[in-house]
Amino acid sequence: MAPARRVQIVPSLLSADLARLPEALKQVQSAGAAEVTVDVMDGHFVANLAFGPDFVRTVKRLAPDLRVDAHLMVTNPETTAPWFIEAGADSVTFHWEAASDARALARRLRARGVAVGVAIKPATAAEGLLPLLGEVDTALVMTVEPGFGGARFLEGMLPKIASLRRALDERGLACRLQVDGGVNGDTAALAASAGADSLVAGAGVFGKPDAAENIRVLLQIAQAAFDGRNKQEGTCL
Repeated sequence: MAPARRVQIVPSLLSADLARLPEALKQVQSAGAAEVTVDVMDGHFVANLAFGPDFVRTVKRLAPDLRVDAHLMVTNPETTAPWFIEAGADSVTFHWEAASDARALARRLRARGVAVGVAIKPATAAEGLLPLLGEVDTALVMTVEPGFGGARFLEGMLPKIASLRRALDERGLACRLQVDGGVNGDTAALAASAGADSLVAGAGVFGKPDAAENIRVLLQIAQAAFDGRNKQEGTCL
């Protein structure tokens, strides 16, 4: 029997105090976080602007042991993804809705030696990701409309998360199932109970003074909920 899957909390630097970025990175590392998300927004795919390749370079310089995922909320991921790989991103997540050929793009990025994620917005059905689950390292369900931090978790996404978890379990795939948006103490339990094993949290981590403690609390809540789901389902992942 495979060992139990460990839930991950992935801090989103969109909500960090950038004037104190070195301290923020040290805090998340002290809590055991192995990865952070850099949200990339172009003002077209989403109605906001954020972070370019130079920010990824800065994070990697300040915390070389932290993995950095570049979450590309952009209309042209085929063009922009290589910029972030060259800047040192360890993984790149692009949106299914923005890619002309998601499978081809995932394969092209993987060939460059990075992990690859594919994200879907709330209005996109889970079927958009199903054919890609064996091609990517992360399947990301947005639990808010992307573009701004601090939005409210959309509980209507829970059935979508559950359906993707069933597909992953049935196929025996190692692809992680991630959620991003509105993750806090209450919603972390909901997402993990539905089957998410990776939770991106911005305000849930950086919205209170002790980011390290916030991560530890979220992780404890999410892991308990995920383990409870597996026990109920009779699975061990």
